[in-house]
Formats: sequence, structure tokens, C-alpha cells
Amino acid sequence: MGDVEDPDLISELPQSILESILTRLPIRDAVRTSILSSKWSDRPVVENCMIKFITRALFLHQGPIHKFHLSTSYLQCCPDIDQWILFLSRSDIKELVLELGEGEWFRVPSCLFNCKKLTHLELFRCEFDPPPTFKGFLCLRSLSLHQVLVAPEAIESLISSCPLLESLALSYFDSLALNIHAPNLKYLCLEGEFTDICLENTPLLVAMSVAMYMNDDIAECFEQSSSCNFIKFLGGVPRLERLAGHIYFTKYLSIGDYPGSQAITYSHLKIIELYQVSFEDMKEIRVVLRLITNSPNLKELRVSGLSTAVASAEALDLEFWSKDCPKDCTFKQLKVC
Repeated sequence: MGDVEDPDLISELPQSILESILTRLPIRDAVRTSILSSKWSDRPVVENCMIKFITRALFLHQGPIHKFHLSTSYLQCCPDIDQWILFLSRSDIKELVLELGEGEWFRVPSCLFNCKKLTHLELFRCEFDPPPTFKGFLCLRSLSLHQVLVAPEAIESLISSCPLLESLALSYFDSLALNIHAPNLKYLCLEGEFTDICLENTPLLVAMSVAMYMNDDIAECFEQSSSCNFIKFLGGVPRLERLAGHIYFTKYLSIGDYPGSQAITYSHLKIIELYQVSFEDMKEIRVVLRLITNSPNLKELRVSGLSTAVASAEALDLEFWSKDCPKDCTFKQLKVC
């Protein structure tokens, strides 16, 4: 006789009983148990169980909740999330991460801006609009916004109204002109389509990574710019220790006339990483040279190019080094990677 499969008795239980069982299990056991039954792993069932589990865990908890991290593809937009954030805003929440599914974007409720004790905030695929009465997160030290729909002026206002902000990450923004005012900022990561970036007040910045994407509108903005982007972006970062520039970063820095009399020395800069530099463009090459020669304590240098070796050899004016490089530039500490 052939093997007879054991009946899945659990799946035959009414859904109300299944949900009641799952909501009473620890979260790890609930996830593992759902694998045992195909019925339990249906998306609507899992979503409903997850909502009930989180609601139950939150509302039965007594005392403050300092950290809440929600990362799931099952939940996208549901009124329960608004209720959770409202509850957390009254529970002294300090660290909040919201990373939801890839469907409809989640609109952050206004009660988020009542979380006065927040020190760490990460939002993924969200839409938010700070209310007029919002005065800032006075305790916030780390802010990460990824694919967030928000007005440009609201971003600048949010950054400047977080006086203790030390770490800032902005990614996947479209055609954004950004003016960053953050006197205590130490770590900066930018990735997206930026038409302009100005580090207005960032004297404590020690590390930054910038990746700039290009489209026709941004390229036109670059060409029409008359100000010196090098000074505007790197003119006020005296404590910078590490700089990583990715696609189109050196292109952006090369826009505008660099005043030779306004030399900048980066005494603390030890690591420079510049990727996809166009070696056919002498302005970009001069940006690289300027960073190297103005960093007397440089220890590590990584430079990669977009162009072929043949094109570079034909376009490069080899006399630029003798013209622009100081005679005492010896790079004794430099380790080329």
C-alpha cells in the first residue's frame, strides 16, 4: 500500500480559532508555525494575524516603549499603523523604524511629530507633511529618509530644527535642491537626483558619501550654474576625515570657477574615494588634484574612471600636474588602493 498523508487537522480549524492561536504565540513561534500550514501562510490571514498580534503586544504593555521597528512587506497602508504610532507617541518612544510594503505609500500621521523623545528615525517609502505647529525633534541624533515624499522646504526645515542631529541619510529623491544647516552633523549620506547641494553650516562633519544621479533637467541645471560648487559643498567642512564621491559627484564639484586665492586645506582628511570620474574632462581632473594636494595627511586614495584608457590618453594634458601641483607635494603617508 502507498503512503497515506496525514491530514492537516490544523488547517481545518475555523479561521477565528487559528487567529486566536497565532496572536497568543511569541512572534518567532507564530512565524515558524505558519510554515506548517498553507492556509496559515495566506497573505490575508498573515496580515490580519500580524495586525492583531502587534496591537495586542502594544496595548497590553505597561511602561515606556523605547524602540519600535516595523519592517514587513505584508502591511502597506492600514489604519492600525496610525493607532500604533499614536500609542508610541505617548510611550516615550526613542527609536522608530517604518519600512512597509511596495504598494501604496504610507502617509505618516501627524501624531509622529509629537514623539518628543525620538533620538533615531528611519522612514522607507512614506509620505509625510510636518504640521505648522511642529517645532522639531529636539532630541533626534539620527535621521534616515529613503524614498520619502516630502516637500523640499519641509526637509530643510526638519533638518535645521533637529539641533542635536549627528547622522543624516537621504536617498532616492528626485530633482532636489538641498541646503543643509546642521551644526552638529558628523555623518552624511546622500543618494539621488540633486540639482544643488549646499552645506551651509556643517563644521563638525567627519564623513560623507554622495551619489548623484543625472537626467536631462539636472544636466541643464548643472550647465547653467555660475557659483563654485566646490566651495559651496566642501568649503565649510574643516574636520572632514573621509570623503566618498560616486557617480557625477566630481562633475558636480567641477561646476563654476574655483577662486585660486581661496585655497582650502583639509588637515584631517585621510581617506578619499572617487568613483566614475570622467578623465576626458580636465575640470574633473582638477577637482581630483585639488582634493589630493589640499589634503596633507591623506593616507588612502581610490579613484576609478568612466572612460577608456585610449580616450583618456588622447584627452589628457599631462602638463597639468607640473602647473597645478605644489612642489612640496610628496604624499609620504599615502597608500594607493
